Amino acid sequence: MERKIKEIIEDANQKAIEKIMNSQPILIDIKKAIEVIPGMKENTILHAGPPIDWERMCGPMKGAIIGALIYEGLAEDPESAKKLAESGEIKFSPTHHHNAVGPMAGIISPSMPVFVVKNTTYGNIAYSNMNEGLGKVLRFGAYSKDVIQKLKWMEKVPAPALKAAIKESNGINLKNIIAQALHMGDECHNRNTAATSLFLRELTPLLLKADIDKKTIREVFEFISGNNHFFLNLSMASSKATMDSADKIENSTIVTVMTRNGTDFGIKVSGLQGMWFTAPAPRVKGLYFPGFSEKDANPDLGDSTISETAGIGGFAMAAAPAIVQFIGGSPTDAINYTKEMKEIVIAKHKHFTIPIMNFEGTPTGIDVRKVVEKGIAPIINTGIAHKEAGIGQIGAGIVRAPMECFMKALESIAKKLGL
Repeated sequence: MERKIKEIIEDANQKAIEKIMNSQPILIDIKKAIEVIPGMKENTILHAGPPIDWERMCGPMKGAIIGALIYEGLAEDPESAKKLAESGEIKFSPTHHHNAVGPMAGIISPSMPVFVVKNTTYGNIAYSNMNEGLGKVLRFGAYSKDVIQKLKWMEKVPAPALKAAIKESNGINLKNIIAQALHMGDECHNRNTAATSLFLRELTPLLLKADIDKKTIREVFEFISGNNHFFLNLSMASSKATMDSADKIENSTIVTVMTRNGTDFGIKVSGLQGMWFTAPAPRVKGLYFPGFSEKDANPDLGDSTISETAGIGGFAMAAAPAIVQFIGGSPTDAINYTKEMKEIVIAKHKHFTIPIMNFEGTPTGIDVRKVVEKGIAPIINTGIAHKEAGIGQIGAGIVRAPMECFMKALESIAKKLGL
């Protein structure tokens, strides 16, 4: 009986891995969130992580929501935005409930432009907002006038230009960009320097081909080339489109979602039909900007752990030894993290490979059983937000997913299988 159950699980996991490997996430458009995201309404604000209400939200998430309400014109100032958020008139919902992802606070409001990424192998679509850059930005909880002005500029200048450029293509293959970027020193979570450059290289002739004035092209080019993290949101949407195709496979123990809202860390498992398994969000160990320290930091935050879930990010750190300059540690640590993650997955990626490890595939397909059996929690590299609303990013570092989530999921699997 036990052997039969093991075979059933292995068969299910192989189906999930095949879908992950065969997925082809393609950037096909940019549209306003309310036009394309399922379930998005004028009073909807999407956020990172598992479900949470206003009262339990962390400072940076509240700050980002305040900024989004001002950006939408639903509030005139932070005080009125806070009252509106508290009123119950705004519906807060996890991005993952709407086929979407967003870094850090993960806030997506109705008017925000979002990338539309289609998994052309299986037909599912994922969405993500546009990356503002580092520091004092909305996703880290900042909401000052200049933050809102930049968001408005992004809506009016880069978004329409990118949309026009993408129309001149047959879609931009994000999987190919990620695979090449891994060979150029990125891990496509906290280091996206090569990926952003590769994306811009594909985009530039499309911008020139589209009916866009020279001034706008220059502004868009400067915006993207000046933001090495621009590709992060595209990488996340690519990973989301990939992992959603492997979701809801009966009896699979593969993790399809890892995410955090700054209060809770949550995972979903393919064979457990959308159930959330949560634990308190852990604190990040890392490098801080001058004037800040661990006492200023909020617990871990954001949907960007979809990267590690899909076999890149922290799982691919061996490909990006320079990442340690941003998050701490040494190049040897980066290699060892990737080697360690091989212990808790069921496959090596066929397309995402690491030169320094003889082009071995990145560890892919986190297996709940292996995480618990070996006592090895997934490694994540991440940004650090200030715990108070309105301040923004204060550093970056390394964190482990809480083991409690995986133990709860494994218990649920055992119960479902009658063990």
